[in-house]
Amino acid sequence: MPNKVLLVDGMALLFRHFFATSLHSQFMYNSKGVPTNGIQGFVRHIFSAIKEIQPTHVAVCWDMGQSTFRNDMFDGYKQNRSAPPEELISQFDYVKEISEQFGFVNIGVTNYEADDVIGTLAKSYSTDNDVYIITGDRDLLQCINENVEVWLIKKGFNIYNRYTLNRFNEEYQLEPQQLIDIKAFMGDTADGYAGVKGIGEKTAIKLIQQYGSVEEVINQIDALTPGQRNKINDNMNELHLSKRLAEIHTEVPLDSEQLFMDMAFATTLNHILSICNEHELYVSGKYISSHL
Repeated sequence: MPNKVLLVDGMALLFRHFFATSLHSQFMYNSKGVPTNGIQGFVRHIFSAIKEIQPTHVAVCWDMGQSTFRNDMFDGYKQNRSAPPEELISQFDYVKEISEQFGFVNIGVTNYEADDVIGTLAKSYSTDNDVYIITGDRDLLQCINENVEVWLIKKGFNIYNRYTLNRFNEEYQLEPQQLIDIKAFMGDTADGYAGVKGIGEKTAIKLIQQYGSVEEVINQIDALTPGQRNKINDNMNELHLSKRLAEIHTEVPLDSEQLFMDMAFATTLNHILSICNEHELYVSGKYISSHL
């Protein structure tokens, strides 16, 4: 049987659960006055995934600061986002410390996003293993292949929007890599790049279903409607830039062989609960006791 590799988008879990509870100011401070609401959710979520997937190897991937190589390409990249709250910032390093104690390998590479690290490892490991990606970011759907599934987090701790290659093919009538071309046209307001103004997701999907790629759409531009042709011509530079920004980089400099050995995962319930108690993660400990 192949190994099962679990790659977790750490910030996606931390942010999701922080904002889900901070909405009602439920920060769950520990005795040192450090808020732990995001960490509590992170812990419950990752062990729920472990119960369902039963991975042999686990890594948690992290962003390493706001600036990456994409900011060198476009200085407006992700610059429209507000700074995280102080109560969340204080949990950034703390969650990594706890993650390491549980036996997870934390991976982050300066100048790259967590998505790039996940994409690189998924590409490397899926040759001989089954790979599962837990994230809230639909961009990672472009990394799906026969051995890579992407589980998009939804409600609670164990409900996912699960994408296999078959599901992606049936839903979009495209290959996962063509998601890059779709995003090139529609842009990404959350990441701060525009794509082609006036072309949304439906039109972008139709264009790529018909022509296959941004480049082929441009080659066949005379066959488009006048409106589409004008929009593309007026935003040609943005179109090419958006495609470069949308593509997950899968050649991050990593020692994937050594990491794979480090990622071997095995633990006991007692060990998990002792770490929860050490860090006063009592809500997480109670949840894990009753669910694992």
